[in-house]
Amino acid sequence: MTSKEIILGLCLLSLVLSMILMVIIRYISRVLVWILTILVILGSLGGTGVLWWLYAKQRRSPKETITPEQLQIAEDNLRALLIYAISATVFTVILFLIMLVMRKRVALTIALFHVAGKVFIHLPLLVFQPFWTFFALVLFWAYWIMTLLFLGTTGSPVQNEQGFVEFKISGPLQYMWWYHVVGLIWISEFILACQQMTVAGAVVTYYFTRDKRNLPFTPILASVNRLIRYHLGTVAKGSFIITLVKIPRMILMYIHSQLKGKENACARCVLKSCICCLWCLEKCLNYLNQNAYTATAINSTNFCTSAKDAFVILVENALRVATINTVGDFMLFLGKVLIVCSTGLAGIMLLNYRQDYTVWVLPLIIVCLFAFLVAHCFLSIYEMVVDVLFLCFAIDTKYNDGSPGREFYMDKVLMEFVENSRKAMKEAGKGGVADARELKNPICTKIQKKKKKKISWAWQ
Repeated sequence: MTSKEIILGLCLLSLVLSMILMVIIRYISRVLVWILTILVILGSLGGTGVLWWLYAKQRRSPKETITPEQLQIAEDNLRALLIYAISATVFTVILFLIMLVMRKRVALTIALFHVAGKVFIHLPLLVFQPFWTFFALVLFWAYWIMTLLFLGTTGSPVQNEQGFVEFKISGPLQYMWWYHVVGLIWISEFILACQQMTVAGAVVTYYFTRDKRNLPFTPILASVNRLIRYHLGTVAKGSFIITLVKIPRMILMYIHSQLKGKENACARCVLKSCICCLWCLEKCLNYLNQNAYTATAINSTNFCTSAKDAFVILVENALRVATINTVGDFMLFLGKVLIVCSTGLAGIMLLNYRQDYTVWVLPLIIVCLFAFLVAHCFLSIYEMVVDVLFLCFAIDTKYNDGSPGREFYMDKVLMEFVENSRKAMKEAGKGGVADARELKNPICTKIQKKKKKKISWAWQ
């Protein structure tokens, strides 16, 4: 409570930094990757150095003039500083190792960010999509809590021994809270799925419009209109599948927390394995659902057909998915880390010199968590755009070969990116023989036509 002004100011700082990063992604995507790489390295080194410096400074500070209560507080802060400094050092070392492994693929990420940046130039309102989603979620959660209060006061009022009134629920109403909890998870996932469908529809419209000057006046509103008129059932079905996986995982997590310290090692291992498997399944289904919504936006098919088509496309382009999406997601993760490190560093400098605070580590944790959530809300839109672009490109190369009447829709930079990706994978020993669809460009088509003519002439 005493540091609420600083917490609020640092949270606003994280919001400003996230919006600045989105503007940077939009306009200077070519140099963004190098800027992020350098700043994350400097931020990690700076944060780790500051933590060790504060630890050494507080350890050398005189303790003879302070009271026993203050001495205990100082020892707690010193211990917390040591834990944070060690954790930051381990994180910095792991980050350096990952950067060392992926340094050769940074150029590929530059091209990918450049294409995604063009989408935000033509569709600038995509930046504000998290605000509308958050507003819809807040309205639904407020309605859900109000309905929960109504459910809690249904039934027959009975006065207990202490003189208070209790509501005794009997009959089918006592099982309504299960329905209410399922509704909370399902509708929350439904709102998030509507956001994914809206973004997918707008990006698909951009990608498959050859002349970008002829884009609809409001592609996002047009995508929302198609969602409401045609695809609400698709979104509802996809979100319900996520709910069917999420509820058993939450039940197992509740059982694991209730039996903590009571079950044997075997039961604990089985529970944790089931929880991890369900978590992995939920993440895979989330990714598949997002691509299914993209396929629905392209082909206007139902959810099952779209999910099957998206799964086939992803399996056929498994190496590309592993290479492109991993590098892109990693760079976006670096952006989130940069915002958290910058906000945390500002929090350290502000909170460390306020001697009237008992423990300033807790406000710092709250600020860092909020900074990561804010950065995730903004950069997740960019991540969605990258995934939708990639699936559009895969479908484009599958059904078009560059010949007259079957021209590619893709951007030239994206085609260069894929060619560079294939070359880099070959140089790294991971490429192997190129996919036949990658060779379907106009030059190769002309060569194949000449071969067919020669074969036909020889037969005659």
